[in-house]
Amino acid sequence: MPTKRPAAKDALKRCPWVDLTKPDYVAYHDDEWGVPVHDDRKIFEFLTLEAAQAGLSWYTVLRKREAYRRAFADFDPLRVARFTPARVEKMLLDPGIVRNRLKVTCAVSNAKHFLEVQREFGSFAAYIWRFVGGNPLVAERRVIADYPARTAISDAISKDLMKRGFRFVGSTIIYAHMQATGLVNDHSVDCYRRSELLAKSRKK
Repeated sequence: MPTKRPAAKDALKRCPWVDLTKPDYVAYHDDEWGVPVHDDRKIFEFLTLEAAQAGLSWYTVLRKREAYRRAFADFDPLRVARFTPARVEKMLLDPGIVRNRLKVTCAVSNAKHFLEVQREFGSFAAYIWRFVGGNPLVAERRVIADYPARTAISDAISKDLMKRGFRFVGSTIIYAHMQATGLVNDHSVDCYRRSELLAKSRKK
């Protein structure tokens, strides 16, 4: 069971989408969501999990994260790209992950394309951060209604990824990826994490 967070931290203002009754969800918001990610394995992890989320809630996938790490070789794209059909069949028996054949097979094929992007750009991070000029975009969100499902930039990334052969990378999935990996600071204006992340970006 997740440990209860300190009372002082519990009192902090957070984004309107955070369910404060779920400690693991709060921890994800506080420690990961919106933090700029430049590590390719972490980026591949989020791409895989966000694709798995399609049609489901993020919290459903978040609770399966450790099972996904085991099933997907700790999200090493080189190893995932080598998964055989037999390995996929075995994964589809694992109740710890979303047992959707299309999502699992797409994750394997996406790993292969991920490696192609790495070879072309040196890293996947170098490729995707180009779309925001190398620095996080900063949004102005106050209420749930302010959060878009997609943007012109997520449209552009999605279109380019699809052209490269990726699947389950629609614009809505890609915008969620941008939020999670800090390509955009989408914390609400009154959320304590927004100012913390802004302060860190200014120091660089």
